[in-house]
Amino acid sequence: MNNYAKLSIKTILLGLSLVFLYACSTQKDNAANRSLQNLSARYNYIYNSNVLLGTYQEELAQTYKDNYDDFLSVYIAPEPIDYLSGASSATGDTKALDEIIKKAQTIISEKGLSNYIDEAYMLLGKANFYKGNFFIAKEYFDYTAKTYKKDKNTHLAALNWKARSLMQLHSNIQARETLDTVLLDLDSVKHNKAEPLATLAQMSINQHDYKKAITYLSQAIKESGQMQSRTRWPYILAQLYEHDKQYELSLRNYTKVENSNSPFEMYFNAKLSKIRINDILNDQTADRKMALLKLLKDDKNLDYTDQIYYEVAEDYLGDKNYNKAAEYYKLSAQKSIRNNYQKGLAYLKLADLNFKNLGNYVNAKLYYDSALSVLPKNYPNYESILKKGQNLEYLTERYQLISEQDTLQALARMPQEAREKKLNEMFEAKKETANAVAQTDNMGSFQPGLPTRQQSGGTFYFNNANTISKGFSDFRRRWGNRILEDNWRQSVKSSQQVTQQNQLAAIGNNTAPTDSTQKTQAQDKTARIKEYTALLPLTPEQLRKSDQQIIDAYFEIAGFYQQVIEDQAEAIKVYEQLLARYPQNNHRDAIYYSLYLAYANTDKAKSENYRNKVLSEFPNSVYAKTILDPNFSAKQNALDAEVNKSYNLVFASYEQKDFPKVITGVDETSQHFPGNSLQSQYDYLKSIAIGRTQNVDSLLNAFNGIIAKYPNDLLITPLVKDHIAYINAHLAAFKARKIALIDFDPTEPRFIAQQETVVAPQQAVNEPAKNNPVTPPAEKPAVAPPVVQPKSADLPPVKAEPENKPAVTPPVVDNLFSKAESKIYYYVIDVADMTVSVSSSRFGVGQFNRANYVGDGLKHQLLELEEDQLIYVGNFESLEDVQDYAKGITPLLPRIMKVPTSTYKGFYISKENFDKIKNRDTLNRYLEFFKNNY
Repeated sequence: MNNYAKLSIKTILLGLSLVFLYACSTQKDNAANRSLQNLSARYNYIYNSNVLLGTYQEELAQTYKDNYDDFLSVYIAPEPIDYLSGASSATGDTKALDEIIKKAQTIISEKGLSNYIDEAYMLLGKANFYKGNFFIAKEYFDYTAKTYKKDKNTHLAALNWKARSLMQLHSNIQARETLDTVLLDLDSVKHNKAEPLATLAQMSINQHDYKKAITYLSQAIKESGQMQSRTRWPYILAQLYEHDKQYELSLRNYTKVENSNSPFEMYFNAKLSKIRINDILNDQTADRKMALLKLLKDDKNLDYTDQIYYEVAEDYLGDKNYNKAAEYYKLSAQKSIRNNYQKGLAYLKLADLNFKNLGNYVNAKLYYDSALSVLPKNYPNYESILKKGQNLEYLTERYQLISEQDTLQALARMPQEAREKKLNEMFEAKKETANAVAQTDNMGSFQPGLPTRQQSGGTFYFNNANTISKGFSDFRRRWGNRILEDNWRQSVKSSQQVTQQNQLAAIGNNTAPTDSTQKTQAQDKTARIKEYTALLPLTPEQLRKSDQQIIDAYFEIAGFYQQVIEDQAEAIKVYEQLLARYPQNNHRDAIYYSLYLAYANTDKAKSENYRNKVLSEFPNSVYAKTILDPNFSAKQNALDAEVNKSYNLVFASYEQKDFPKVITGVDETSQHFPGNSLQSQYDYLKSIAIGRTQNVDSLLNAFNGIIAKYPNDLLITPLVKDHIAYINAHLAAFKARKIALIDFDPTEPRFIAQQETVVAPQQAVNEPAKNNPVTPPAEKPAVAPPVVQPKSADLPPVKAEPENKPAVTPPVVDNLFSKAESKIYYYVIDVADMTVSVSSSRFGVGQFNRANYVGDGLKHQLLELEEDQLIYVGNFESLEDVQDYAKGITPLLPRIMKVPTSTYKGFYISKENFDKIKNRDTLNRYLEFFKNNY
């Protein structure tokens, strides 16, 4: 009987178990399933996910680098994910975020009967938000908000996070629309208002509506019981009050932060801000400087020395003590070891100080470069800073050229023995020493992840690098920077302790260069001295060229001050310095006219003096004509347009081989427009027409007339001289002809017969023709010349900091084009007008080529696009060759091109890039690429 009873009980239990298992194994919507899924979803997934998310948020808050020079962000978020590279800016343990996503997806797919589906979608959105995947996060939050409208708390939270995601995506219009709904729904809930209010405050800050931001953030603080309501948000509120000049309220909130358990950096900045505000309230800048400098005595503030010096500099700047301000800004930049943003701000202040107050544009350029090298690309006005730096580079290059040439001339004037001694000193190899500071367990700064005794592969607690890093962060958060040493809590140490530390720090060893190193240095020194000696202007002609480089540099600097920076005082200073050094320079007419304008509003007597100099010494110059007739420039432009039009008509006759009409046309133009800017080119056409219709004597008379009439012409005279030299070399052949010039090629006119077997002697690439006044661009010296005590006005820019080279702005990359080295380059002139004829302009290009690149085989061809005509010259075998060509032809383009100046521009390009230009769009893309990369 007992056995039967036992069997019955077992059967009943087995049946109940089978029923229970059946119920659990299906998605039947019954009380048992709902209860079990709620239990499982809540404790196995939601709770654990929230723990993981809370831990991640806490770690993110500890590692996030705030910029205390701007309003702190109300909430912390990474930068958007880069979808092209797949790179995410999320920090910390992102595996935790992946685990949260996995758990949330499990709830949605397997716990469909539970009450936690909405929380699962919120977790999916938050995890993607913190991974920087804001677009996907926004979609999850949007779905949750639409699906759970009846659940007011979930609906409001989803809209709040959707707005944050949109703000991170910079979709500000959509974010504002979403927040308008949030604002309307706030009264529908009793709790959980703090986060939406904080988001509203952040949007108000973004929109620069700081009064609204104060209102929303104050409400958020009252609604929140979180740690941030006692630290981060009061700090931001203090910043807002300070900006709104409500200093008492600002001081109260900074004090609240200072007295809270805030991170040390926030505590320090709150203390710094309190000093600043007390200074404003009490109007005692001297006391503030003393209070700031007192902070330097506390070891806890070691990492914030840069900020202290920066604040002191700001005080001196406010007092208009610019030299002291510069001194402390430099100290700030020098001490900014870990905070690149602070270093960048110091450099930027130094740049602005030199630019606006000290008038040292060379130093300003270097400081702008240094600022750009450390400031983030999203820094406000980054592009404006970049543009300033690029403009000031123009000045820097020319001041450096002056210093280099002054140095070269000073060395050239020395006796041979003294010069050799000086060169040896200049190129003496610097002795470098390497100091190894002794590391002890009781000395040195503790570094995270680098414990004193670390054993790889062990399970010991302190072998875990992540644990050590977290501990280090926690320590610094509480105590600030402290040296790992005995009595580390002491802020003020005894003299004995300091002496012991100094002795330990002095321990090190010096390394001497090896024999092979010394030998290499000696060889290098000899080679550099030899190269540098070759640059010395030892002959009168070399000295003349050196002087001309200095003259041109001064003239261009002064013009830049006057026209670009609009600093008339500095322009006057440089112009007069140039006149003092070189009273008979070749720019006197332009300099006198520029000084006449510069003094016009400050010194009428000096202005009148320079006006009279222009009129008396250069009566026929364009400057004298402009003084006498203010409308002369406009009239001249109209005249030039007529002269160009007439030239094109004469050239059309030339192309049609109507040479008598060419001669007649030139004579008529000379009568109507005597002394016009193209007269030498007109006379050249006439000479060629004479050669096509008359004998060689007539041609030579015409050519010689051009040389006599235009001895200094840089375009036509060199070409004519080469023609005469060729004719004289083959005079018998030319004398035997009735007509001097018997061939004609309309694409590239020549003055010699194509059937002649003897060709002109070839010249090296880029070598100018004999007797050619066109001076090719000087090659860059192989060795950068050191400067020997230049004058104050010629000083080269001083580097902002020894450890920071001037910023090299990275070139803009267009994936269509490449800077890769090529075997073929072209120089291109883009004429952005299909309605004008470019035949005469091509002829002018040919004139330049034959005058300066005889025998190099350069050809100029035409490529027509839908909206542009491209005259391209090639082939050049290297980038340096085409750059030299560009430097030679660019100053002559206004005379070469017979089209309006506004319609053409010149540039150079590799064959591979040239082949990619198909239309106006690709051409403009290359022009932008060219501007940013060459």
